[in-house]
Amino acid sequence: MILHTEIFGEGEPILFLHTGLQTGLTDFEYQRDYFKKKFKVIVLDLRGHGKSIENDFSNYFEDCASDLAETLDKYKLDRVHLVGCSLGALVGLKFAKMFQNRITTLTLSGIFAKKPSNWSEMNKLQIEQQREFLKNEQAVQYFDTLHSSDWKQFIYMCEDESWYPFNETRDIKTISSPILFMVGEGNKYETAGASMYPEMNKQVHVSIIPFASHLVHSEQPEIYTNILEEFIVRYS
Repeated sequence: MILHTEIFGEGEPILFLHTGLQTGLTDFEYQRDYFKKKFKVIVLDLRGHGKSIENDFSNYFEDCASDLAETLDKYKLDRVHLVGCSLGALVGLKFAKMFQNRITTLTLSGIFAKKPSNWSEMNKLQIEQQREFLKNEQAVQYFDTLHSSDWKQFIYMCEDESWYPFNETRDIKTISSPILFMVGEGNKYETAGASMYPEMNKQVHVSIIPFASHLVHSEQPEIYTNILEEFIVRYS
């Protein structure tokens, strides 16, 4: 599947992968405007999001990784600096494992390195919150406008407790490209990876950013972007 894609600027390519229920143009906005002055910035809509129309979420992460490879082929992009948060980071991680030779660097944030002991309770709470969210007519109308697919399928996918790919996030030993793992100090489950990942892979660099939590790239955009730029330039 060729994903809906927007490209800004010229230079070495950086591809940003958005969070769940966002799109290429509604996420990483600060970073897009910053990096497009010196780099080729690629933003796209993951399957089932924005204008990338698809309602099959059955094998989501592997399919997304394949979608990404097909899209890079279409735009004749051999290798990219890949940056993702939350859903985008999970897709980016899967892509890095499936297509090692297409990654220059990999930047991840907003993911669990290991399964929390209270994951069942956390997932049940998320389901309750999502069901309340779907009762908000104004919010539903907004996302109906934002996405051409049935975006609710993404929410329904997350109702299955086994949806989260812990088998992927707990093992990054095979990734050969440099990795930057950025987390906000406010999420203890995500910061757990700050000690795990460097022991697992010597290519990992870690940054714990203060006064931020899950969406560190939007909660502390300047700090995040400065660190990301130093990492990318170092390995360009």
